[in-house]
Amino acid sequence: MKKAVKDRTTQYALDVLAGRIVAGELVRMACQRHLDDLERAKLAPFRYYFDVDAANDILEFAETLTIAEGEEQQRVHLYPFQCFILGSLNGWKIKGKGHRRFRTSYVQLGRQNGKSFLNGILAAYYGNFTAYQCPHIYCTATKQDQANIVFEEVAKFIRSDDDLNELFKIHEHNHTIDCLLTHGTIKAISGDTKSLDGHRPYLGIVDEYHAHRTNQMYKLLEGGIKKLKSALISVITTAGFDQKSPCFALYEHCKAILRGGASIDTQFCFIAEMDEKDDLWTPQNWLKANPALAYDPDALENLIPIADAARQMGGEDLRDFLVKQLNRWVQWSNRVYIQDMEKWRACSSDRTLADFKGSRCFVGLDLSSGGDLTTVVILIPYLVDGVRKYFIHSHSFIPAQRLQQHVQSDNAPYDKWVEDGLVTVTHTMGGIKTDYKYILTYLSVLVDLYSLKISMVCYDPHNASAFLSDLEAQGWPCLDIIQSARSLSDATEDFRLEIYAGNVEYNRDEELLTWSVANAKTIANNYGETKIDKEMQTERIDPVDAVIDAWKVAMCGNDTITGDEALEAWLEMYNEHIAKTGTTK
Repeated sequence: MKKAVKDRTTQYALDVLAGRIVAGELVRMACQRHLDDLERAKLAPFRYYFDVDAANDILEFAETLTIAEGEEQQRVHLYPFQCFILGSLNGWKIKGKGHRRFRTSYVQLGRQNGKSFLNGILAAYYGNFTAYQCPHIYCTATKQDQANIVFEEVAKFIRSDDDLNELFKIHEHNHTIDCLLTHGTIKAISGDTKSLDGHRPYLGIVDEYHAHRTNQMYKLLEGGIKKLKSALISVITTAGFDQKSPCFALYEHCKAILRGGASIDTQFCFIAEMDEKDDLWTPQNWLKANPALAYDPDALENLIPIADAARQMGGEDLRDFLVKQLNRWVQWSNRVYIQDMEKWRACSSDRTLADFKGSRCFVGLDLSSGGDLTTVVILIPYLVDGVRKYFIHSHSFIPAQRLQQHVQSDNAPYDKWVEDGLVTVTHTMGGIKTDYKYILTYLSVLVDLYSLKISMVCYDPHNASAFLSDLEAQGWPCLDIIQSARSLSDATEDFRLEIYAGNVEYNRDEELLTWSVANAKTIANNYGETKIDKEMQTERIDPVDAVIDAWKVAMCGNDTITGDEALEAWLEMYNEHIAKTGTTK
């Protein structure tokens, strides 16, 4: 009788879901995804199958390697979570073809959980021990020193094993390793993305992606694999401090995949982090972000005084502990306006202005000095069970001649936001300066379309003089909002508190609004009164500026409608439409 092959990849998933291994919600979801896919693989429509032998092959290879670092050499012994990651990447295949399923991988782990170690195994294995000939393996990072870390992991494996030494040749001077069996290369490169042009990476490693300011290197690697039948872009990182970074965007995307909100079968996701309700100071909870600590009680014990010191010292020490040790995304500066961006994202919904027909509203205007972003915000207070809430709709404008310039200078996808309908490009006045008539037209159309009743138009008087007469000609009441900390402090703080209380709502597709909220910092005057500002000129905060202008007046008023009143207004409009047209279409 043939002996059953042990499936260590699937065993980890079973152990996690049975509670035998401590894991956070997102790791449990990754395990459930694996088990669900095993069931789906039994059905013809599902394109993929799990090859246990292929999964075990990379695990067995890894455990022939030697760890040379330390007091004495020791053979690699993979932890179960490492078996799950490596086995999943190598074991899932495409039916009828045998090519690997996963083409991109995102793994997020706390510090000292073997991130570079895992990428080093992938680099050595894919460099010399698959059937693919002449593979290009790239270890990339923002700085050469960081890129060299994975390169050195591979080099240490080679130097500590006489057999491997015969199969690889290390060139320290240019950070290259020749793979003699396959005639391939492993190379460490830093932020010079041009060096990747024209190459097709069989394996592209992006180390500590949280430190990358742009996604250029990732996208060049990703673009280079499209013609390769089996290729992988591997991101293994800790969390970071910049929630506007491409890494955070990928993190959010992978969370959506694990939670079923997105379906990308070729993206592997493994995010080790504590759950939202977990006590930060319970060492057992730290295992969720640091799965290696479950097998090293001394290291877990050593982390306790580090945690105690961070807790007592607070500030940057606490943030560093939360990000690097507990693998949580935390904004860096004390000046960050919304410290917990998850609170802001929790305010998103699928509702639009169409759901608030007939409502009273406040308008906020942030006018540019010329060729920058200009934003109009419609703020609608409404009541739910007697609780005052606010819906925000924002739209921005940018001159045609300045669009590409701002894409580059601000490192922001304005061109995508134009396609998504979040930004209007203005072409008059030579396309160099925003024509404010676009704003009037846009606002007038929405007022008519949704029967909105404007209680007040609140605007920054700076740059508004030429626009004010046209604005007042519409018959809307207008109020200039002085842009000082004394004037805006109450509104700035109240808006933040209402976000944290969950009383703010916006459409989840408003990426530009979210970007501006993440950019906002606070500044204070000598009396401790605050307003928002930006740290760099290219960090636009125009949409949130416009919100706070409108908020200053809206938070004091009683111009709210109940859900029933909104429904009645919509039915009234609907009946008028039928009476005029004689049709329900």
